Amino acid sequence: MTLRDRYAGVLDYFQRTQPEPTTELEYRDPFSLLVAVMLSAQCTDKRVNMVTPGLLSAYPTPAAMASAEVDDILTYIKSVSYPNSKALHLQQMSRMLTDEFGGQVPDTMEQLTRLPGVGRKTANVMLGLAFGKAAIAVDTHVFRVSNRLGLAHGKTPLEVERTLTRHIPAAQRFKAHHWILLHGRYVCKALRPDCPNCALQPWCKSYGKL
Repeated sequence: MTLRDRYAGVLDYFQRTQPEPTTELEYRDPFSLLVAVMLSAQCTDKRVNMVTPGLLSAYPTPAAMASAEVDDILTYIKSVSYPNSKALHLQQMSRMLTDEFGGQVPDTMEQLTRLPGVGRKTANVMLGLAFGKAAIAVDTHVFRVSNRLGLAHGKTPLEVERTLTRHIPAAQRFKAHHWILLHGRYVCKALRPDCPNCALQPWCKSYGKL
């Protein structure tokens, strides 16, 4: 099977079965999405959705969160992973948005990754979900599944991102982020991939080897 055939089969399957995939994070605007994505690092979306309503009710804008004490932010997010560093990053991110970006979330990779606590993966999620740009965010699920399927053979998330970007049409790139992520979350799990019930068997390079 050629790499082109593998991509064609996987993308066609997802497009037919999940034509409009989206995030499981709950948000109302770019700022609340950014907060949620930052909190979701090494934490479940379900847990994040439990803490963001209270946090964003108390601090609904960058200016409001920028004026909060770190310990006050911490009281709302203490049940997520790494709450201390995330509380600090949320305060610092909000201050930079307020001081340098007029309270608006920027829409370029360069500006987003200047924000404290925002790496390339979070920036790509924002570019695709908040601003509709052709971006592929590579989290642990996307990294693992892309390598297993044989869509990309990268040792780093950036290598996988670049390979996926080369082979996935721009119109499908951010959809593909959701497709692969959700497949990794519910089917191609890290420890116990459900290969017998996986619809991607015909195109999976690792099928029968895991």
